[in-house]
Amino acid sequence: MATTLAPEPKTTHPTSSSQPATVADLEPEARIPAGPDAGDAPVLPQPVPATAALLAEHVTKRFTVDRKKAPVLAIDDVSLRLERGEIHGILGANGSGKSTLIRLVSGLLTLDTGKVEVFGHDLERDELAVKRLINRVSVDAAFFKKLSPMENLLFAARLYGLDGGEARRDAKAILARLGIAENRLGRPVEQMSRGMQQKVAIARALLTSPTLLLLDEPTTGLDPRSKLDVQAFIEDVNASHDATIVLTTHDLAEAERLCDRITILDGGRIVAEDTPDGLKRLVAEQYGQPPTLEAVFMTFTGRSLDEDIEEDEAGDD
Repeated sequence: MATTLAPEPKTTHPTSSSQPATVADLEPEARIPAGPDAGDAPVLPQPVPATAALLAEHVTKRFTVDRKKAPVLAIDDVSLRLERGEIHGILGANGSGKSTLIRLVSGLLTLDTGKVEVFGHDLERDELAVKRLINRVSVDAAFFKKLSPMENLLFAARLYGLDGGEARRDAKAILARLGIAENRLGRPVEQMSRGMQQKVAIARALLTSPTLLLLDEPTTGLDPRSKLDVQAFIEDVNASHDATIVLTTHDLAEAERLCDRITILDGGRIVAEDTPDGLKRLVAEQYGQPPTLEAVFMTFTGRSLDEDIEEDEAGDD
């Protein structure tokens, strides 16, 4: 493994150009009326930030893989805040904690310490409310393999209490937008290619109109045309449905195209976070590197993109 070139591990938000994801939803400050006696003026209220779409505070997760060895620290004191409507990318080498973080946010894993809130709902205290607001697509999509894409989507719609007729119409429209022809909708999922199955998984997640969409490497295994179709559809969902999206990906071009902000994980910790342009400017100005996300990735993780892909293909998650 290459020697880590990152600065001190606790260096997060390393650039002074970092800005909050959005301040558009802050309540306006009250105006103080002019008067002869300043003491008569009302107290100026402080701006109240809008409820975060996703708030993770000091999240930690350990796994015990061998009772004779110390637990493995997979997520180490991670804090994130996502504003409504943001597409937030999570980048990192294999084993950096990206997928573990997504599973923690979705409730598939329990927190050791810290808290997670989705639009003000605490994940541990109000798990059902959180799960109604989110949906998740992983690189390994799970289906009823003997059922068709339409049957899988309609089953998901019933779980969320959606009207059957409306769900069928929406399912057809979403699948068509993703390039799945209507004559394939009755074919068992097990007879479809992996790339086509991934499109069905994305369609199933989008059918429920989640407020927070968790995409864990959603375009992995797709051919270039299908990948572009999915990326365009993600942009459409974000723009037209005001969906907040968390995206983990190994495709740096995809991250640069889609993400408003990017967090880089290394060893379960946040080592950098900013906009794509802010990160590129940082490595150019402070580290003398080319202003590219590849240089950002290498600087903060000590790995090249090729090394990361090679390990992924070997099955190292």
